[in-house]
Amino acid sequence: MCRFCRWHYHGGMSVTLDLPDDVLARLQREADRRGVTLGAVVAELAAILPTAPEPDGGKRLGFVAIGASSDGRRAADADEILAEGFGRD
Repeated sequence: MCRFCRWHYHGGMSVTLDLPDDVLARLQREADRRGVTLGAVVAELAAILPTAPEPDGGKRLGFVAIGASSDGRRAADADEILAEGFGRD
């Protein structure tokens, strides 16, 4: 196993990307600096990205003081409250 195998891409398909020249040059310089392929650098960068989209699109509601409602609404009413425009101002 070579010292770069952690980042080597072991199979799959070829992909063609249209990248700005400066981005491609930066990626190629990094690959040359490390002595690895361009694909290995891209695979390493991809490895730090989330593996699956957030189920809620990455938007999360806070729950601090959720039980402090003075109007009698509960967390179960959150969809209705949001539909009425809560938080849009």
